[in-house]
Amino acid sequence: MKISIIIPTYNNLKYLNFLLSSIKENSNYDHEIILHINDGSDGSLDYAKKLNIKYSHSNENIGLCSSVNTAAKLSTTNYILYCHDDMFFCKNWDLFLETEVNKYDDKLFYLTGTNVSVNNGLINLDCGNVPENFDIVKFDEFCINDLSQDLQGSHWAPHLVHKELWNRIGGFSEEFNPGDASDPDFCMKLWNCNVRVFKSISKYKVYHFNSITTRKSNIKLNNGTKQFLLKYGFNPRFFRKYYLKGNNLSPYVDKLKEPKISIFMLFDLIINKIKYFYYKILS
Repeated sequence: MKISIIIPTYNNLKYLNFLLSSIKENSNYDHEIILHINDGSDGSLDYAKKLNIKYSHSNENIGLCSSVNTAAKLSTTNYILYCHDDMFFCKNWDLFLETEVNKYDDKLFYLTGTNVSVNNGLINLDCGNVPENFDIVKFDEFCINDLSQDLQGSHWAPHLVHKELWNRIGGFSEEFNPGDASDPDFCMKLWNCNVRVFKSISKYKVYHFNSITTRKSNIKLNNGTKQFLLKYGFNPRFFRKYYLKGNNLSPYVDKLKEPKISIFMLFDLIINKIKYFYYKILS
């Protein structure tokens, strides 16, 4: 199964090189790697040219959503996988995804990796905080021995969808640039297209160095929570809790169903509607 791997990057060559080395060494198929290079003055542009990597380029940082969409237009495979440029893929990651994809007769699925990190990951494990001190042996051994279950309600990168589904929803919503709440918005659009499989694959692990790009001082984040609320009438937390059932990282059971109305849900919805009308009045 060949995949188009979409990677937006913004002057992050050290981490980008580390990610690409893991894809090269730990894949079983010759995947299509597509970068969107923002600026590239750190050598990223020359790097892509030297290695003959497919890429799109902008002189300035155009934001995560626009970067991903621009690169995705160059895709020639049936599957699109978006990931951050500061990740490291485990061995046989693509076989794990292929096994999962083959379970479905339709194209209505959203599959993600399981993030491992020093902190704030789905799994917290200290294998290093920069590529120079990354403990590959420790990470590999953990991936082999870990018995974690697949998780319900995933809504994070790296994520894989069928290209037809990607095109149907129009990729990422560029009004969410530079990227805050772009993942739940992407998932909400999938939900509205009848996708009910939002699943994190436990064997497909990625080590994440925790959003190196978005922590750069010259990037001003959007208020994604507010944007999501005004777009859908409730905030991302409400969507994760009542639609994706993913707030508590519960084990995957089956396809999701429409939310069941409860007193707690109605109370949360009322709070969301109050905030919605408050923002509307202010605007």
